[in-house]
Parts: sequence; C-alpha cells; structure tokens
Amino acid sequence: MLEPVYVAYTGGTIGMVRTPTGYAPEPGVLEQMMRRFPELQSDEIPPFVVNEYDPLKDSADISPADWNDIGEDIAANYDRYGGFIVLHGTDTMAYTASALSFMFEGLSKPVIVTGSQIPMYEVRNDARENLITSLIIAGSARIPEVCICFNGRLLRGNRSAKVHSMGFDAFASPDYPTLGDIGIDIDIHPERVRGPIGEPFRLQRCSTEPVAALRIFPGISGDVIRNVTRPPLRGLVLECYGVGNAPTRDPGFLEALREASNRGVVIVDVTQCIRGTVDLAGYAAGSRLANAGVISGYDMTVEAALGKLLYLFGRSLSNGDVRREMQRNLRGELTPSG
Repeated sequence: MLEPVYVAYTGGTIGMVRTPTGYAPEPGVLEQMMRRFPELQSDEIPPFVVNEYDPLKDSADISPADWNDIGEDIAANYDRYGGFIVLHGTDTMAYTASALSFMFEGLSKPVIVTGSQIPMYEVRNDARENLITSLIIAGSARIPEVCICFNGRLLRGNRSAKVHSMGFDAFASPDYPTLGDIGIDIDIHPERVRGPIGEPFRLQRCSTEPVAALRIFPGISGDVIRNVTRPPLRGLVLECYGVGNAPTRDPGFLEALREASNRGVVIVDVTQCIRGTVDLAGYAAGSRLANAGVISGYDMTVEAALGKLLYLFGRSLSNGDVRREMQRNLRGELTPSG
C-alpha cells in the first residue's frame, strides 16, 4: 500500500524558469507543472502534498539555519505522512542530506532528497524521472534513512558528494554502495540499509555557530591556520592528503593546529581523495597531526563531517564529547578502523 508523501520544496533547479539573467526559482511553477503531468496522477504514484517554501532558494544560498527550518517542517508533519521528499538544488544537496541524517534522531521513515540538473520547465530534463522515482520510494519503501535519489541511484545521504557539475550522474557515494538501483525495476538492497533503532523520532536542531573547511595545499603556512581558526570558530574540517597527511615539517603549522585545539577548536582530518580513509597512524606526518590535537574523520565526506560537527555542537556537548562522537559511527557516515 502506498503511503502519503510530504514534499518540502525548498528551491533549486528543478523548479526554475529562464530569466534574462539565467535560471531562477519561480513561485508556483513547479506544483502547477506537477499537477498537469498525467504520470503523476497514476495509481502507481502515492498521494502527495507540496509545501513550497517562501522564499525559494538557489541551493548556493542554503545555510545551517535552513537545515533547521527543513527539519522543523518535516518534524511537524512526521506523524501524518509515510515518507518525505526534500526538493533541493544540487550544489549543496549533499550538505543538506548529511546534516538532516544526524538531526533526525530515531528516524523510521524514508526522507528522500532530490532535484535535477535541468528544470522540469524544459522539454528535455532529468527532473521528472528523479521526482517520480523519489515519490514511489518515499511512498512504498521501508528505508529509515535520509537518502539522495538521483539518476537511477539511491544513495545514503551522508555518504554522498556531488561529482559532476553538468552531467545527469551528478552524485556518487564513493565509500559506500548504493542503497538502491533503479532500472526496469526499483531494486532496494535491504542489507545495506540501516534498520530503525526503535527510539521515538526526535529532531535535534543543529548549531549555527561558525565552522570551516580548509583544503591543505603545498606551501600552506601556520599563519593561514591561525587566521582560519581565530575565535569564534568552533570546528574545522581539514582536508588533507592521502591517508590524512599534511606538511608537518613546518613547526609553525603544527603549533598553529595545537594552539587552536587547546583553545577548544575541534579539528577533524578527512582525505582529499575521492575514495579511502584517514589513518593518522600510517605515517609519521599523520602521527604529528594527532599529537597536535587533530582527530581522524576516517572515510567521512567533507559534507558529512561539517554537518556532524554542527549537529554535535547543537547538542551542547563538552569539547571532549564532541571529539569522541565525531570518531563514532552514528548514522552510517563512517567506517571505523579496525
């Protein structure tokens, strides 16, 4: 039996129209088009309602405050619907999906984040297929996770990243297999899906305190670290080389990291590589980072690490508890070592 689906339309390319300055969101257009498409009136499509946000946003303008708004919206409607869709722009879709995966504690229903690379307004687009597939999955599948559904694949939200700026295959999950593959049939892989934990659903708002991500590059100095980590910064995702290495022969670089860590900044090491994990014990350079107070993010994406930091800060945990929880697998976002 198909369950009713709640669609939170936040903005993004899927509902944009052409303007003299390029594509832009247009209020009312998406829902009008959805109601006109005969395939969306099929018995195979669950009943759905659309809540169009005001204002609609290009996803480049999405912030942690918007994550809280989306979370509050879904939480307010949680008991009335069997599944949820968040229509969202692709640029920051993986950030939103990651953050929501942590914020929704005790989730027992599917939350599908989707959008498109070409607006539904255009004759040739990827919007219809992404939306139709997401509606069917949200209304019928027992998937207690926040997912991204895009171009025939269902991905764990906090394992996803945007990997193509122009192609329909815009998203990938490099370090975790697909939760579902959509071809002639919709094949969900239940062995890859996290089971419900049996706790009541609860929304934990994320913090809007400042965090940052910094990509290590040849020649980066301690002064750069000091400038980035100045108060009031609470957390830093450090995108390092390979298994988590950085140029630790520079004593000023290490000292800047140590000063920030001692001041309470939580510094999480993730890899710049598309695949693989951080191992701070693998090389002397990694060990020096660990000694300076940097913690491993294992195989978390940058998007997941940032969302997780803000979620944990939102719980008002101690600095030590945040550091410990960042290294624990909470929502399938990382593969612990050993």
